[in-house]
Amino acid sequence: MSGGRITFRCFSQVHDANDFDKASNNTAVNTRMDDVLNISAIPDSFASVNELEDFMTCPSSDLIRDLESIDGDIMLLGVGGKMGPTLARLAKRAVPDRTIFGVARFSEPDLRQKLEDWNITTIKADLLDSQELRKLPRAKNIIFMAGRKFGSSGAEDLTWAMNVHCPALVAQAFPDQRIVSLSTACVYPFVPVTSGGAVEDLPPNPPGEYAQSCVGRERMFQYFSNQLGTPGCLIRLSYAIDTRYGVLFDVGKAVFEGQPIDLGMGHVNVIWQGDANAQILRALKHCRVPAWPLNVSGPETTSIRWLAAEFGKRFSIDPKLVGQEAESAWLINTDKAVKLFGKPLISLPQMIDWVADWISQGGETLNKPTNFEVRDGAY
Repeated sequence: MSGGRITFRCFSQVHDANDFDKASNNTAVNTRMDDVLNISAIPDSFASVNELEDFMTCPSSDLIRDLESIDGDIMLLGVGGKMGPTLARLAKRAVPDRTIFGVARFSEPDLRQKLEDWNITTIKADLLDSQELRKLPRAKNIIFMAGRKFGSSGAEDLTWAMNVHCPALVAQAFPDQRIVSLSTACVYPFVPVTSGGAVEDLPPNPPGEYAQSCVGRERMFQYFSNQLGTPGCLIRLSYAIDTRYGVLFDVGKAVFEGQPIDLGMGHVNVIWQGDANAQILRALKHCRVPAWPLNVSGPETTSIRWLAAEFGKRFSIDPKLVGQEAESAWLINTDKAVKLFGKPLISLPQMIDWVADWISQGGETLNKPTNFEVRDGAY
């Protein structure tokens, strides 16, 4: 890990480096209250959750331009998950003149106030209640983030209700909006680790009821997109991470604590949560009829064995590895996303450095293991 600590800051009130020269002559730029990501001065580490979230929610000039090119406010349905709060704040910082709605049941006591402090307009609602859905604002842009994964085994009916019935209700409630829906790479079958990952036109055929219900979610949005003319995009996301959770955290924590790491699911794709959030928001510009799938993650096929070794170097600890890598894994090809958005801004080595430093500090964790090693689809 690097020695000195760089303090991160955004460029305030300008869109990119070239805007410094014209800021004084451009009132629209000069009076903006948002910050803009300066990727040339990223931090070496994060001293607190506040620093981490400030960085993750600093918008790029590309995100600002894409959101400014579409009309309407933005509403996040299911804002209470791992990604929702920072995605909402990122949207607000990118287009501060728009209303960003965050809708959830808000079972976590402090989350609603945190979002309100970020100038997110929060609404408490049950997305399985069609009457409550009809009372929600008619924001032009919908990010659908609700879903159920862990705890699915033994409560399959609730999983199917959340992952299939709820999307059908939402699609019918918002026929005139753009809808970007979060899906998962788990809709694909396993592919050979040497294949470069599943492409979007590979037919879904996943193991396990959870993943099958995620196919159902996509089919509901596609069906109503066709029936009602609703433009949409289905984000097939693979392992967003930050320093508090994700595959990198799970592997790094196991190395740090001397716990065995199962190599059965030996390869993954990962992406920094800030990059994933930005691509999800930018997908609003690319919604179309019928709703279409888009793979979102890092471009690398990343070996769990290699990850463990990298954390081992940073901690000066020999990883404990068990099992052997299978010849297949849940992997995706992100060429389409790269063509639309460019490569993710945060590199894999940088993510490893940040996560290793966070673990070494004893930083806060979300206590939400990914269970990336599961191959039978039972969650």
